Amino acid sequence: MNDLGKIINYNKHPLDDPNYVNLCKKEIVENSILVLKNFLTKECLDELILEAKKLEKNAFYCSQNHTILLRQYDKSLKSDDPLNIEVKSDKGCVPHDLLNKKSKLNIIYKSSKFKKFLKNVLNLKYLYPYADTLSSINYNYYQDSQQLGWHFDNASFAITLMIQSSESGGQFEYVSKGRDFSKNIIDRTYIKKILDNSIKANKVNSEAGTLILFYGRNYLHRVTPVTSKKPRILVTLNYNEEEGTKLSENARLTFFGRIN
Repeated sequence: MNDLGKIINYNKHPLDDPNYVNLCKKEIVENSILVLKNFLTKECLDELILEAKKLEKNAFYCSQNHTILLRQYDKSLKSDDPLNIEVKSDKGCVPHDLLNKKSKLNIIYKSSKFKKFLKNVLNLKYLYPYADTLSSINYNYYQDSQQLGWHFDNASFAITLMIQSSESGGQFEYVSKGRDFSKNIIDRTYIKKILDNSIKANKVNSEAGTLILFYGRNYLHRVTPVTSKKPRILVTLNYNEEEGTKLSENARLTFFGRIN
């Protein structure tokens, strides 16, 4: 636990304690989300904030309109179909290959203890890194007025580390109804109410150093527009259940501005 003990706050988050793991598993099964505050030690968080600010100048910024299924507008569907209503997402992204090999993020990502914890909590048999050099670990920057529009993820789960919260706005919101991916069921009526702001979403106040595990394929979610000069900075830790998977070339061009 030597290196990891200086990175992860084991006093609060004993990853190899069966009782703690079972509590985490119960939490995400019941609520679709697991929020672990103060997951990182202060020493580690301070180092990652400096790293994030140093890399910020290398971020590739993109802005795109998309539907909640992360698709483009479909002329064969009605314009008011909830699956065809466009929302906006814009952010900056730093790809994995720009991180120092000794970055604490690489240590966390490759840690057998951390991966075992994830597999136990998320009920997964395998976890593999992306086969391309860009997609496994990413810094994400949301500047003033930038946001992540309502959507369902293509991946079954998402893992994020909050590095810096914005002073206002930039709040993670989600709803725990609306879709059953395994049965190909989408509740258009419910989703339309979310898009119309007729139903209030769940809000997550994630402070710096918070780890979040989330079932993003079944649960609609977004990040509200940042309304401060201080950017929202978070890291996505991206794994696959199948070995050798690459993010598509189109997605790499969209998020990183290059394919390798």
